[in-house]
Order: sequence, then C-alpha cells, then structure tokens
Amino acid sequence: MRKLTNLTFITLDGVIENPMWSMPYHDADFVAAQTEAADALLMGRATYDGFAASWPGRDETDPATGAAYFNNVKKYVASTTLTDPEWNNTEVLQGDLVEAVKALKATEGGNILQFGFGTVTTALIEAGLVDEVHLWIHPIIVGGDSVSAPLKDFKATFELIDTKINPTGLIIASYRPTAAE
Repeated sequence: MRKLTNLTFITLDGVIENPMWSMPYHDADFVAAQTEAADALLMGRATYDGFAASWPGRDETDPATGAAYFNNVKKYVASTTLTDPEWNNTEVLQGDLVEAVKALKATEGGNILQFGFGTVTTALIEAGLVDEVHLWIHPIIVGGDSVSAPLKDFKATFELIDTKINPTGLIIASYRPTAAE
C-alpha cells in the first residue's frame, strides 16, 4: 500500500494560508527527499488553485526550483466543483473522498504527498488514511487567520516520529496519527 504524507507549512501564530513567507526558510534537501519518494500529489481545491497558479510559470530547467517535478507529477484533486483542470497531469477524484483515496493508496506506485491542512486532510486522518504529517514550523509571525479556524471541530492525536532543525530556524516536526481515543 502506498504511503500518504501530509506536508504543511505553518507560522508560529498558526497561519498556513499562502505560504510565500516560507521561502527564506526553505529546506531543499528535505523537499527533494520527499519528492524523490513520491510519484503523486493529492490536493484539496484551495491548494490546487494556489499551486496551479504558481508552478506552471516556474523554470523547469533549473532543478533547484522543483518546477519540473510539480508540473509533471501525477496530481489528484479532491473537489466537487472542479471539472476540467488545466494544469498538466491533473485528475479530479470522483465520488466519495475516503473511498477514492483508499483506492488510490491501494494502487502500485511511490508515496503520495499532500500539501496544506484543511477539510480534506482532516477527513483522511479520521479515516486512518494519512500515514505521516510533517509540520514545517517557520520562525515567523505573519498575522491573519490561523489554522484553528477551519479545524474547530477536528480532534486528533499524533505520535512524534522525527524532528529536523534547519539552520534558518525552520523546524520540521514529523508525526504519525494515532488511533482516536
């Protein structure tokens, strides 16, 4: 069974929206390790819209940008409103989200990466389909809506499995969801 790993960029004040603030703290080696092991991305509609607006315009000839990977990897979008995605190699998941992701994880292939943390992630954690969550805790406060707003009714526990500290102050805390109490 394929492994589903969520990667979420978050500030000290809990903001996850539009993570352009993350660039000075980027950990290219960690991203490379994650993308080399993954041959698919899973996104909710908001993440898809942000990525599809950003990645296609980036230079694919420069390996440091990651654009070649993001533009060409197989992408799955959980959306009830997106019908004809324009970004290369994108498929909209059909039917029940949990059943669609169960079927996707049961196929042959590498890991599946998911960026962002919202309703798609919470549904998949509750269904036991997320194998790991990597929180990229950035040493910055940006103000704005925090991650807690869309997750006010979500409850879950996690087991810490690894930490990595980048010289820029970025902390990557890796967790495994544990069974609900």
